[in-house]
Amino acid sequence: MNKINNKIKKFYSLSSITKKILESGFIVFNGKTLKDISKIRNKTSFFKVIQRLLDNNILLRLERDKYLIKDKEVDSFRLANLLYSPSYISFETALNFYGILSQFPHELSSATLKKAIGKKVRGQQYSYNHLKPDLFFGFVKHQGILIADPEKALLDQIYLAQKGWKKINLEEYDFSSIRKGRLKEYYSLFAVGDKNGKMKKVINNILNLCSVNPSSKF
Repeated sequence: MNKINNKIKKFYSLSSITKKILESGFIVFNGKTLKDISKIRNKTSFFKVIQRLLDNNILLRLERDKYLIKDKEVDSFRLANLLYSPSYISFETALNFYGILSQFPHELSSATLKKAIGKKVRGQQYSYNHLKPDLFFGFVKHQGILIADPEKALLDQIYLAQKGWKKINLEEYDFSSIRKGRLKEYYSLFAVGDKNGKMKKVINNILNLCSVNPSSKF
């Protein structure tokens, strides 16, 4: 076994591979990315090198097949995007970010096209809630992070609250920054599934709380 390890050390320079990793521009890596960067094709050799990178505190294993440069400071929002994609920050997390919801959520919530899942990484809880493809819209790239528009984050929250998967108390929200026209525009894409009109009723309550002229209702 020692002979095998010595051969790996001889043929695959850790400093050279580390340099390639640092210069790659990536923050989070999976096995395929690391294999492409290192150019190591032999499976046994590749896993031995990964272990050396972990043992030498160059990489940190976040979860299965997900690695982070050990001393790299990464914003939790960006990490949320990278841990499970496609996804974007939404729900109470985005609402708190925009100052619409003052209460700071204990978990970082995102919308995804994949199945709903929860993850705990570096002490932070991440939750990913599934949305259908026709509802996966209304997000922007802000400083490299995919995050819902305020109106879309609010609609996402209402949508899941109607399904019993989230909670919403309108008295806890500050709707002064909500763009009413965009809220109504985005809701039109939810309307097909809002057969009982429950979302529409909540939105009209929000418009009332914003002191909107009654003619602005649906």
